[in-house]
Amino acid sequence: MTKIIISGGGTGGHIYPAIAIANALRELQPDIDILFVGAEGRMEMEKVPRAGYPIVGLPIAGIDRANLLANLSFPLKLVRSLARARALVREFRPDAAVGVGGYASGPILLAAHWLGVPYLIQEQNSYAGITNKFLAKGARKICVAYPGMEAFFPDDKIRLTGNPVRADLLDVSAKRPQALAHFGLSAKKTLLVIGGSQGARTLNESLETGIAQLLEAGYQVIWQTGKLFIDRARMAVEATGGTAVFVSDFIYEMDLAYAAADAVVSRAGALSVSELCLTGKPAIFVPLPTAAEDHQTKNALTLVHAQAGLLVRDADARQELIGAALGLLKNTDLQKKLSTNIRKLARPHAAREIAEEVLKLV
Repeated sequence: MTKIIISGGGTGGHIYPAIAIANALRELQPDIDILFVGAEGRMEMEKVPRAGYPIVGLPIAGIDRANLLANLSFPLKLVRSLARARALVREFRPDAAVGVGGYASGPILLAAHWLGVPYLIQEQNSYAGITNKFLAKGARKICVAYPGMEAFFPDDKIRLTGNPVRADLLDVSAKRPQALAHFGLSAKKTLLVIGGSQGARTLNESLETGIAQLLEAGYQVIWQTGKLFIDRARMAVEATGGTAVFVSDFIYEMDLAYAAADAVVSRAGALSVSELCLTGKPAIFVPLPTAAEDHQTKNALTLVHAQAGLLVRDADARQELIGAALGLLKNTDLQKKLSTNIRKLARPHAAREIAEEVLKLV
């Protein structure tokens, strides 16, 4: 029986591609044995079991750039995680390992390398992170989502696959009636606002002050807030009467959310970008400015240069985002142009292609 370790997590942008790869591996080899490794206390410890896979947590954490004193325990956590990772690899005896980014990828892929287990890296962004650049030397294959990644990785190891996304997003166009019924909405034009799995404060505060303006213009809204902002969002919705807004801290049925949407406001994480390419939705991107190496801005600019998306900078969002959203919702020609161009960037078979590369390592 083939055994695969998949490591990474921390955010939905790492977790859901990892699950998509695991599902594709199962399709290719139904009896495959897959073990996930994540970071203790992070969201993968909940989301991965929900998807039907076992997961083990490491006591690893990232570097806190805002509070340097919080990093005093980092060396100890790293040493403990490396020891635990080595023990896991010895115990599970995988035929290959996969790293999708996130805190746990480093220790597991290093342990795999030390113990002679071949590994593959999946880099989601247009600008490679420090961990993946460091791990690239020992990787057998590096699957990337954007062209031009030879600037970060050895050219002979790169395979341009795109980012893996959930299979239920492959065709959402036929789901619109079901989607509107699911969210309790009518047939009016709909704006979807998604700030990533943990929400986005800038997007939330922009919507909080502008929700009434959107509703007065005759539109309706699906608003995903994250846990920290949900109470404030509900108060803002209640103040408007709330009849044309669906608000939730987390949306599991993202296929239906995209199906309902005529336009989308989103951060520019790799997963969100890939999902929007696949669903062909016209979008306004508000990149997270504190993302490592400012990779979200680079992701968004890739689309802007292809006339496949609009960009509002985080610092300007509270003043400009609602106006930009209203402009996009009113402009049918711009919607069609952005939709056509963003679809050209979609790679719907990414998960299967990556799974095939993993099995080549075995």
